[in-house]
Amino acid sequence: MDYKKFLYEQKKKKKEIQQKTQKVVIKEIRFGPNTDDHDYEFKRKHAVKFLEDGAKLKAYVFFKGRSILFKDKGQILLLKLAQDLEEYGTVESMPKMEGKRMIMFIAPKKVKK
Repeated sequence: MDYKKFLYEQKKKKKEIQQKTQKVVIKEIRFGPNTDDHDYEFKRKHAVKFLEDGAKLKAYVFFKGRSILFKDKGQILLLKLAQDLEEYGTVESMPKMEGKRMIMFIAPKKVKK
């Protein structure tokens, strides 16, 4: 019976530790290399909301077909986003190409209680 009690205690401790851990939520925002100003502002507002809620943000520019020629436009767009979200979050990784996507991660700033 002692062994069963030991297993029960272990299970209980494991469950308690699991409850205390925070789940990391990642929200994605997709841009095109030729995203217009209005569309950019619309998506920026959503990004601000995600960061204020405490979720990480994965912003990426997706290049279709021959639009891969505009890598510099995509990088400028992501850096502009990083600059606009500077007060809400910090850049975890700078824009880098992965296949047909240029990806950048932004983590929320710690909330003061």
